[in-house]
Amino acid sequence: MKLGLIIVIAIIILSLIFTLMLAGKSDADYSKSARKNTVNLTVIYAVVILLSIVALGVYIKWGI
Repeated sequence: MKLGLIIVIAIIILSLIFTLMLAGKSDADYSKSARKNTVNLTVIYAVVILLSIVALGVYIKWGI
């Protein structure tokens, strides 16, 4: 259980890091939309992480 949780957290962190690295490699004309895309992706990651924590809590509490 702990190993699975560690793997999931590592994947989330690596995905966020690689997404931010790729977003930083845009050309000058694309910088405005890249900033918006980065904000959107950050919001998506925040929501997914929150829902994952809630789902994990439900699984631990009720074993559904």
